Amino acid sequence: MWTQAETLEKIRPILEQKGILYQKNKNVYARAAEARERIDSYTADGLETTNAAHAGDFIVRNQTGAAEEYIVPAHKFNQRYVWLREHEEGWAEYQSLGQVIALELDDETLSTLEMPDTFHFTAPWGEAMVAKTGDFLVGPPALTEVYRIARQEFFETYRKAD
Repeated sequence: MWTQAETLEKIRPILEQKGILYQKNKNVYARAAEARERIDSYTADGLETTNAAHAGDFIVRNQTGAAEEYIVPAHKFNQRYVWLREHEEGWAEYQSLGQVIALELDDETLSTLEMPDTFHFTAPWGEAMVAKTGDFLVGPPALTEVYRIARQEFFETYRKAD
């Protein structure tokens, strides 16, 4: 399994050359996380990763068919989301301002990376993350980290940036 640093080192040149800028176009629900709260992130195709919250983090739930949840540190959350309205039981709805550079894991890309159809790497939060053919590897525009967005959820939440 590649570490986050190894993954970024291998993926960054391809993201810089072939990646496309996308804008998140779906609102999310979010709430304050409890310290050490663990979240298993499930997409339509199964468990993606696990993460543990720190004090001040947020639990984000996408408005997708899978309603996947994940943890976002407070400093990133405050840069990427704008409060819209209260929702229910401690959750609020937020507009996403997030953009990513994205690269589809097609056969050519996997061959270039010398990776199988399904592989694991270390996510930016230090836990294993799965990636599969057809998924997208993404990073913020500065390409300081890389993570996976499952294919179905990617197309439910992102569009090419203008």
